Amino acid sequence: MPPSFTSPPNPVTFQNQVWEIVRKIPSGKVATYGQIAGLVPVPVGLTLDDYRAFGARWVGGAMAACPPNVPWQRVINAQGKISFRRGRGESEQRELLEAEGVVFDAHDRIDLKRYGWEGPKE
Repeated sequence: MPPSFTSPPNPVTFQNQVWEIVRKIPSGKVATYGQIAGLVPVPVGLTLDDYRAFGARWVGGAMAACPPNVPWQRVINAQGKISFRRGRGESEQRELLEAEGVVFDAHDRIDLKRYGWEGPKE
């Protein structure tokens, strides 16, 4: 069983890396917490397995604390749904995404094949 990390070893660096990636998601596209975690280098001192166990959760924490210039609404869960957010409601996130042209199905999911971001073009 992996250790119980509550935050990445260097939270400020991790958050800044997450926000830099999320700023690259174009309007009308979404990415998952796990996808964003996969684009951030494994923090020093962690094994890949430990990072895989906690990275998506840490991305969620970074998104909850993001500055106003980060398009937080474009990060959703792996099921294509909006996750509960402290401070910012699901209805606000849905409204922002719909204003960008993202469509939700009858089960409040986003089609990741249609609206999923493929990652940076670098």
